[in-house]
Amino acid sequence: MSITNNEELIGMKRAAEAVACTLRAMQRYAKPGMTTMQLDAYGASLLSGFGAKSAPYLTYGFPGYACISVNNEFCHGIPSNTTVLQDGDLVNIDVSAELDGFWADNGASFVLGNDIHQHQKLVDASKEILRKTINSIKGGVKIADIGNLMETEARKRGYKVIKNLGGHGIGRSLHEQPDELLNYKNKYDQRRFRKNSVVAIETFIATSSTFATELKDGWTMVGDKGGYMAQHEHTIVITDGIPLILTEMNGIWD
Repeated sequence: MSITNNEELIGMKRAAEAVACTLRAMQRYAKPGMTTMQLDAYGASLLSGFGAKSAPYLTYGFPGYACISVNNEFCHGIPSNTTVLQDGDLVNIDVSAELDGFWADNGASFVLGNDIHQHQKLVDASKEILRKTINSIKGGVKIADIGNLMETEARKRGYKVIKNLGGHGIGRSLHEQPDELLNYKNKYDQRRFRKNSVVAIETFIATSSTFATELKDGWTMVGDKGGYMAQHEHTIVITDGIPLILTEMNGIWD
């Protein structure tokens, strides 16, 4: 969507607060020995407290309230009573929701407990790339140039990007135009970011794979060549300068 008045900006800020605070609290609540279903139920209670509704459930009938992916699961992981979190796990939580007709989205990967499997370097790279990316976006900038920046920064750190996942417009629904805000340069994409538009910018930084493939459960995605992936995401409003980060209170850069 494009922000056209203060009421719309207030509506987006409220939706963003709901998802950002929920994501931050879920990260802090996660503990070894807990199932991803228990973590999801906690997130659901937080969203409900804001009066917000799970976006993937509303939009796609997703069997959970947040997507929770663990270790080799890249994204869209289904909360489960059989997936028990362990010390050192690489965990990704993606929280998106609707509140009073406005939609917001954010996500974060983190190492649970001690970094016994050395995932923290990947997590830090994803965070750094998201920060540099967002600071480079303003009205008029070519979308493909931002994708090129993301892939270049990943390669500098010894990582790859997932080429069939990307950010997207958001606001009045979960996925809007511009879609396919990819982590690499599509030379045929001549689109530019537009001032006052709302987008969800997200990284997909991987150790081994360049494409994500769907498992038989119809949701969970893993790498075509295995390995691990870190994702971080903010919902932003594009300006003439540094974007307004609506989900900044999720604390992923703290």
